[in-house]
Amino acid sequence: MTLTDEQIAAADRFHAGDHLALQAGAGTGKTSTLALLAQGTQRTGRYLAYNKAIAQDATTRFPATVTCKTAHALAYAAIGHRYRTRLNGPRQPSWKTGADLGISRTIRIGDRDLSPRVLSYATLRTVTRFCHSADPVLADHHVPRLRSLENPGYHRQLASEVMPFAHKAWADLQNPDAGVVRFDHDHYLKIWALTEPKIAADFLLLDEAQDTNPVVEQIFNAQRDHAQLVMVGDSAQAIYQWRGARDVMTTFRATPLTLTKSFRFGPRLATEANRWLRIADAPLRLAGTESIPTGLGPIKQADAILCRTNVGAMREVMQQLEGGLRVALTGGGESLRALARAADDLKGGRRASHPELLLFPSWGDLQDYAANDPAGRDLQPLVDLVDTHGTGAILNAVHRLDSEETAEVTISTVHKAKGREWGSVKIAEDFAPPRDSDETDDKGEPVPGRIDESEARLAYVAVTRARRQLDLGGLSWINKHPDGTPTPGSRITANA
Repeated sequence: MTLTDEQIAAADRFHAGDHLALQAGAGTGKTSTLALLAQGTQRTGRYLAYNKAIAQDATTRFPATVTCKTAHALAYAAIGHRYRTRLNGPRQPSWKTGADLGISRTIRIGDRDLSPRVLSYATLRTVTRFCHSADPVLADHHVPRLRSLENPGYHRQLASEVMPFAHKAWADLQNPDAGVVRFDHDHYLKIWALTEPKIAADFLLLDEAQDTNPVVEQIFNAQRDHAQLVMVGDSAQAIYQWRGARDVMTTFRATPLTLTKSFRFGPRLATEANRWLRIADAPLRLAGTESIPTGLGPIKQADAILCRTNVGAMREVMQQLEGGLRVALTGGGESLRALARAADDLKGGRRASHPELLLFPSWGDLQDYAANDPAGRDLQPLVDLVDTHGTGAILNAVHRLDSEETAEVTISTVHKAKGREWGSVKIAEDFAPPRDSDETDDKGEPVPGRIDESEARLAYVAVTRARRQLDLGGLSWINKHPDGTPTPGSRITANA
């Protein structure tokens, strides 16, 4: 392929031996660039992929001198195989594991009764959060914050109850032969990290660095004294902080470089992407490929509809099915099915086991929390959907889903769409604008609140999934927001 000046600069600095932090925007050919670096040297390298599918694809693109694996695969080869008799054991409810750990009584914090089921969930979630961290020991901050117990004092009480059982669970997981806690891949990765491993390689390439768990960051950075380190990612696509991931690109000590020419879309979409990059205070701006005529404007039937939330995806699935289309859902319908079943439990007077709903004793209690507690506003769409359609209709819609190969339209949350692309993309209506501030303008109208940087990053990921046509849809409010005013000469108009 014809190399860009930025790709040539990256190759030059790599062969000079620099540690590199390569900011690669959407569609800029980051994997191709990493393969280019590796093909220009006889040194041995390791490519650390975000998931197994990416690692397998990379194997076909990198020279034989580079081993392409996930961090989990390296950990399994080093230490995880010792736990293979426990790995992926039979699934069982968290309350059953909790009972085996000795969790047996209900406690009260504030006005909430926390059953053994709730405490069991919090205990196992504490261990998971610890495994995703770079911390050497379990601590109170690993205990998850539960819905309706957001008060710091309540969280301290919760931690005092959970931590003894979390320590017991982690001790159980150290036994390679038997235990009561289900052993999974994150457990042996953490056990390996605690051994301070040394990876045998002349250079390491870390892909999707903006979504790296702290435990993987720790392992990667520890190789600096004996290996050349190259991080590649896009800080503006760091959208998994809620899951424990951290953007390590901006703090990594290395030569900073960028890839800014997108081969996925044309200049008009690049302009739209740059609007969100500016709001997100991102370190790069994109240029589109002139020969790709990507348009912006209404789409009658898009290849994909991207949603802000699972509930938004649920609503969109039902609407498209009612329109007579064959519909697919990225990642399958299990997450929607679980939410609907949890809502059905509450409406039937039963406690729900879903993490978002497990502290609510009844559907009425959830309705009140969503309507009146600021922390519960994001649950209001779920309440509205269930109250309007009923859980039976939602479960029926999930049952009718097609595969992506046979569907006419694919519905996805933006998080699940990351790394994907479609010919035409429409943004769903659940991307709400920020709330108005307390200020008013010279006409007495309320001034729109500032756009949160995390929301701008999510929007950036959403708009850059399209190749031929983008319908801003639920993000169209940006055209009237002060933060979204295009710079002179770059105003975007919808094409017919």
